[in-house]
Amino acid sequence: MDRRKFLSRATVAIAAAIGIGWAVPGVAYVLSPAKKKTGEAEWIVLGAADRVDIGTPSLFKAKVTKTSGWVSTEAEVAVYVVTHDGREFRGFSNVCTHLGCRVRWVADQNEFFCPCHNGVFSVDGQVVAGPPPRGLDEFPVKVEDGQIFVSLEA
Repeated sequence: MDRRKFLSRATVAIAAAIGIGWAVPGVAYVLSPAKKKTGEAEWIVLGAADRVDIGTPSLFKAKVTKTSGWVSTEAEVAVYVVTHDGREFRGFSNVCTHLGCRVRWVADQNEFFCPCHNGVFSVDGQVVAGPPPRGLDEFPVKVEDGQIFVSLEA
């Protein structure tokens, strides 16, 4: 093989290697949504169902890991769980729908209160007073083997 053919083939081989180096991540990026699970709710364990008194919301906190692309972040979520009969449970976000402040349960007034702009919500998460445009966000809740699970996908 003469020098000209060698350099020509070496140039093509290097260009092909660079092209493949750029193409593989691109193809992986395009195909990654197809690998993600869809339609399956991720259930997070909050705690024991017997911690919830009838008619009084209980605040549960859990750590969740969220992955976006190659970045994973750990966040703490807080969910108020309430039951009126001890069998059916409802879960509400502790984030006010007005500007995202944290609400708290005020037991002596039987309501959720947002201290930022005096938003008030009923025990069922509905707006009672103040500027919030809608009730507290509700999450699906299930109870299995005495443990409360919540899905934050809703």
